[in-house]
Amino acid sequence: MKRRHLLSLAALPLLANASPAIRTRVDTPLGPFVIEVNPAVAPLTVANYLAYVDGHLLDKAWVYRLVTLANQTPDTAHKIEVVQWGLNLPDDAPPRLPAIAHETTRDSGLRHRDGTVSMARGAPGTATAEFFICIGDQPALDFGGQRNPDGQGFAAFGQVVQGMDVVRALHARAGAEQWLKAPIAIGPVRRA
Repeated sequence: MKRRHLLSLAALPLLANASPAIRTRVDTPLGPFVIEVNPAVAPLTVANYLAYVDGHLLDKAWVYRLVTLANQTPDTAHKIEVVQWGLNLPDDAPPRLPAIAHETTRDSGLRHRDGTVSMARGAPGTATAEFFICIGDQPALDFGGQRNPDGQGFAAFGQVVQGMDVVRALHARAGAEQWLKAPIAIGPVRRA
């Protein structure tokens, strides 16, 4: 008994250093990709994402916007490349869950790098169930970046850790327009 107690005490430092990272698997027609999130880094945004995952609300999601350097207008000052996905609800439709407060990259310390997963939004505090994945580094999407005129950037909250080749293959389906006329059905999305 005493030995078992000592062994469990010895394991405490290992548990204290254990990463609180959570992985989710997103199935697509081209294969799955895995997103890793860390609630300690972006707690509100991660909790929102996991509420959609755990509520099975992303089981019928869509890739509906593919932004490339070629399909942005020539006068776009801060071009980006992303795969946007989520529920793709009409603008006047009520969200499935309440909008969340905006966690900036200044607050989280995250940056919009290749494979970063972030929240699409209008004004700060309006993000719900629309996400995007960066193709390449996208510093214009960080706090202080100029892609959004308010300078608040977007709320990065995760990273694609497996299947970035699938995300790139989805991005390669982009055409002359950013918004897909035939969105790509994805799902289910589950904890891995």
